[in-house]
Amino acid sequence: MAQLHIPIKKVVDQSYDIEIGFHLVDVLINDLKSDLVTGVNKYAIITDSKVKDIYGDQLLEKMKQQGFDVELFSFPSGETSKTRHTKASIEDLMLEKSFGRDSCIIAIGGGAVTDLAGFVAGTFSRGIPCINYATTLLAAADASVGGKTAVNTPVATNLIGVFHQPEKVYIDLATWSTLPVRELRSGLAETIKHACLADEEFFVYLEENIDKIVSTDGTLILNQAVCEHIAFKNCEIKYSVVEKDELETNLRQILNLGHTAGRALEALSGYQLFHGEAVAIGLVIQAKLGQRLDFLLEEDVNRIISLLKKSGLPVQMPSDISHESLLEKMYTDKKVRKGSIRFVFQDRIGNMKQFENSHYSIPVDEALILKTLEEC
Repeated sequence: MAQLHIPIKKVVDQSYDIEIGFHLVDVLINDLKSDLVTGVNKYAIITDSKVKDIYGDQLLEKMKQQGFDVELFSFPSGETSKTRHTKASIEDLMLEKSFGRDSCIIAIGGGAVTDLAGFVAGTFSRGIPCINYATTLLAAADASVGGKTAVNTPVATNLIGVFHQPEKVYIDLATWSTLPVRELRSGLAETIKHACLADEEFFVYLEENIDKIVSTDGTLILNQAVCEHIAFKNCEIKYSVVEKDELETNLRQILNLGHTAGRALEALSGYQLFHGEAVAIGLVIQAKLGQRLDFLLEEDVNRIISLLKKSGLPVQMPSDISHESLLEKMYTDKKVRKGSIRFVFQDRIGNMKQFENSHYSIPVDEALILKTLEEC
C-alpha cells in the first residue's frame, strides 16, 4: 500500500476597499477602467427586479457606453427568490451567454442580491471575482461586507453557501432615499445590533441621532452626516470581527446576536417579516434571556427595547407564531451543536459575553427559552 502526503499551505491576501459616498456608479466604472479586477473580459450585472429599473439598467447602459462586454441578469425581488433554483437559473443564463473564468460579477442591490450573486461568483467556474454595490442600509450594514454568501432552503435561511470575498464594496448612500421606510428600518436593526455587541459609544450616538435617519412617524430624514457615520461604523465593527475570524469558527458568531430567534421568525413568517424586523425581535428575546441568566442588567434591556421602538421596529413576537413552533425552528440555526440550541449573549451594551474555553455561544435549556418567549 502506498501513501502520499500532499502539503497545501496558503497565504492569501483577500483585502479589499469599501467606498462610502453618494452616486458612485461613475466611480465604479472608473475603477474598472483602471484595472480594479485584472484578467476580466466579460461582466455580469446581477440584480433584482426592483433595483434593475432604478439602478441596474443605468449601470448596464453606462458600462456599454464605455466599451465593456456586459450583460444584466435579474430575478424577482425578495428573500423568497434567494434559492438554489434562482442561482441555477442565473448560472444557466450566464453559460448561454458564454461567460467563463474570465468573467466578473457585479452585484447591485440589497442583501438578497449580494448573498446570491456572491454565491454564484464563488462557484461559477470554481470561483470568479465579484464586486458589491450596496443599495440598501441592510446590505451596507451586513450583507455586502464579510464574504458570507448563501441561499435559503425550505428548512432555514442561509444554510447553503460559501465564503467568497469581494474585490471591492461600494456603499451608495444616495440610494437610501429610494427605499421604502420599512426597508430602511430593517437596516437600522442590524446597525443597532452592531452597537449592542461592540460599541457602547455608538449605541449612545444612535440613541441621540437615529431620528435623523427616519422619524417616528415614518418620514425619511436621511441626514447626510448621520448616514455617513452609521455606514462607516457598521463596516468598521463588522470588519473588526471578521478580520479575527473570517470563517466563523468562534468569535464571528457574535455577529449572530439576535439571529438565533430572528432567522427562525423570518422563515416562519414566510418572509412577511423583513430580516431586520425579525432580528429586532430576536435582539429583545436575547436580551431578556440574558437578563434571566444574569448576564445583562434590566436597565440595558430597557435601553435596547427603547432604541428599537424609537427606530420603528417591532419588539414583540407576532401573535400568529407559536412559542413551540419558534423553538422548534431554532434547531435549524447554524450554531446548534449536539442537538442543543445555542445563543450568543451581551454582558452589557457594547460588549459580548465570553464563556469557558473562550467560547462565545452556550447551549440554553428549552424550558428557559419558552419562558422568555412567553414574556415577549
